[in-house]
Amino acid sequence: MQDATDRCHQRIEGVRWLMLDIKFIREYPDIVKKSLKDRNTKLDIDELLSLDTKRRELLTEVEALKHKKNTLSQKIGQKLAKKEDVNREKSEIKSISQNINEIEPKVEEIEQKIHHFVFTIPNIPHKSVHIGPEKEANQVVKEWGKPPKFNFKPSTHIEIADLLDIIDFKRASKITGSSFILYKGLGARLERALINFMLDLHTKKHGYTEVFPPFLVNRDSMTGTGQLPNLEEDMYKLKDDDLFLIPTAEVPVTNMHRDEVIAFDKLPLCYAAYTACFRREAGSYGKDTKGLTRVHQFDKVEMVKFVKPETSYNELESLLQNAEKVIQLLELPYRIIQLSSHGISFAASKCYDIELWAEGSKMQLEVSSCSNFEDFQARRANIRYRDKKTNKLSYVHTLNGSGVATARLLIALLENHQTKAGNVLIPKALRPYMDGLKEIKPA
Repeated sequence: MQDATDRCHQRIEGVRWLMLDIKFIREYPDIVKKSLKDRNTKLDIDELLSLDTKRRELLTEVEALKHKKNTLSQKIGQKLAKKEDVNREKSEIKSISQNINEIEPKVEEIEQKIHHFVFTIPNIPHKSVHIGPEKEANQVVKEWGKPPKFNFKPSTHIEIADLLDIIDFKRASKITGSSFILYKGLGARLERALINFMLDLHTKKHGYTEVFPPFLVNRDSMTGTGQLPNLEEDMYKLKDDDLFLIPTAEVPVTNMHRDEVIAFDKLPLCYAAYTACFRREAGSYGKDTKGLTRVHQFDKVEMVKFVKPETSYNELESLLQNAEKVIQLLELPYRIIQLSSHGISFAASKCYDIELWAEGSKMQLEVSSCSNFEDFQARRANIRYRDKKTNKLSYVHTLNGSGVATARLLIALLENHQTKAGNVLIPKALRPYMDGLKEIKPA
């Protein structure tokens, strides 16, 4: 299977249209079909190619009719100069115009179908991505730290939050509904501290520029990064304005440069952004929904990169290390998973997940996904740069990674840093953001 994947990628090296566009699909249908199979995605590429063939046939017919119409128009001009009768030519032009008017709407209808179809085709996995289901083909590529060993039965984050009175799940449910969070007292302070700590780390140590984007985006933005059209049911949408609450800062930050040409000397561009994130989690009802494990609104610091294509996979490893540093400084054990072809997101070509161990819940919790989208998003959002050597416009590669999401991070922090007395120790790196507080104690 891997040999076949290698051959597949050798064929498309240097010509990877990754929106995917119809030209690529037409020239390399076998590659697209294999990619869909590898991703366990069912789409009829032959149907798409049939539409494309029909569209091109109709366009050829229209061009022939227009050419004939132009020839007749010239002939009419010549005849009029000689004061000859042109009624036959005029009648023929009228008939041709009617034919064109009948064909052009058909072309437009087919083009709309092709456009919609193409936007539902996922990115092609990178050749290093293992093929298969997540449970079988996901790979643990790194482990860091060891789970704490307690001489008492550790509590869950729900029990700890209740004892310390730092999260009020009941009132959050009363205010909004289930799977929402109300931090209070030192819980709210801790959440704010985590956000500020991560922003400072990424901007002061890792070289990112901080931005604070809108929490609402339009349909073009959601389409540009690949959330639409496939994931619309998972998004919170405003009824009257066709705006969406963001599922992640990746969406507004990536779309900062939509329809722009980035100066060559500006690359790589690296941004860090705090936002609240909103996800309906459609289809996950009753699955790990207690406490902070799966919530509809959560806070996250996101890292987004715009880079030159030849550097994007080195940039992915750097992005991953930046996310790791957050967790290392918070003294939490974690592992890194390289996701399989079934597990990577719709827009991603390659993705790593970082999972934290939570001792009280005995669970691995994903707190970061670091992905390289190559030029998949850039093509959808039309984000380009001008190559300094060739002077040609090319698409940038985009990457993003959670740096990191706080809800599950807080689970691990509370459960792994708890004491027998019911206190929670504050990691040293976080204490300056808590005014030097070393631990949270029951009231």
